Parts: sequence; C-alpha cells; structure tokens
Amino acid sequence: MADSSRILATRSVSVGETKRAFDVALATLLLALSAPLLLVVAVAIKLDSHGPVLFTQRRRGLNGEPFFIFKFRTMKVLEDGPVVRQATRNDPRVTRLGRILRRSSMDELPQLLNVIRGEMSLVGPRPHALAHDEIYGKIVENYHVRYGVLPGITGWAQVNGLRGETRTVEEMSERVRLDVEYIERRCISMDIWILLQTPLRAFHKMAY
Repeated sequence: MADSSRILATRSVSVGETKRAFDVALATLLLALSAPLLLVVAVAIKLDSHGPVLFTQRRRGLNGEPFFIFKFRTMKVLEDGPVVRQATRNDPRVTRLGRILRRSSMDELPQLLNVIRGEMSLVGPRPHALAHDEIYGKIVENYHVRYGVLPGITGWAQVNGLRGETRTVEEMSERVRLDVEYIERRCISMDIWILLQTPLRAFHKMAY
C-alpha cells in the first residue's frame, strides 16, 4: 500500500513538472503570436467604453490561495466583493464590444500572463469569483477538490458544454464532477485535446 502511494505521488509530481514546462512554453508562444491582436483589442476597449482595459478579480488557485486573474474588461462594472452577480444572456452590464469578446472567449487571453506567472495552467478547473466559492463550497460535493491543481484558462467541463454562466446548483455540480474527473485523468495528451477543442467550441457558440 505504501509503495502504491509512493508511485502515485511520484507520478503526480512528474505530470506536474511536465505540465508546467508545457504551459510556460506554449503560453509564451501564444502571447507572442497574439500580441498584435491583444493591442487591437485593448485600443477597441478604450474606444468602446469608459474604464480600464484589463479587469482583475480575486480567484482561488492551487491549495485555495487567492490570486488576481486578468481578463479584458467586458462590463461596465468591476465587481470583486462579497456579492458578484454572474453575467447572463443579454446582460445590460456587458458592453457592446464585451459581447463579442465573451462569445469568442477573447476576453480570457490576458490569462496567458497568469499562466506564465505560475498562478494558472492552460488547462484545469475554471476558477470562480471568491463570492461564488463561498456559496458553492458549502452546497456542492467535492467542490474544494478543484483546489488540488492549478486552475485553467479552459478545462474538461468547458469543452463538454459547461462554459460560461451556471444557472443552477445542478449545473455547478456537473461542472465540479467533470473537474474532478479531469484531475484524476490529467495528462499532456488530454490537455492537448482540450486545447484543440476549445476554439472549436467557441466558434460554435458564436455561430449560434
């Protein structure tokens, strides 16, 4: 039993080290390639509405440690308190450009910086606002298991249709179930498959 535990622990460390190297290399490459697009989006945000280009909000990362996540601002409000209302369909708080950025997931691109800083991974459970952690952590089974790995820009739950707003506790429970499934199965080949599926899912959402 002890030998089995040591083998599992060694595998977990090995997967983590390989995944980290993969994350840093790919995130750096993607950030360099997307730099012109990021500049265009930043200018467009300033022209479209008043407020900062980037929106930062506290989320929980590895071991539940808080960090500030980076996103392109898509709303007229900058919520990061004890009450954070999720964006909904036709939400009046979302800016004109913000609707496009959210539907295409381009608002998430600044999180490549979070990956390089070691606060996030390219693939992992999506982190939620601290206010939502407080709510769902009390009512959703295994919710805190998600803190066992770095949160991701995209994840297993997102490519399985659970992207964006979670309208019910049942939807959050299913998202957490898929997050735990990912944690148990995670490997580089799975991460690559999820990364390839993510833009396809975003394109499909924009088309409909």
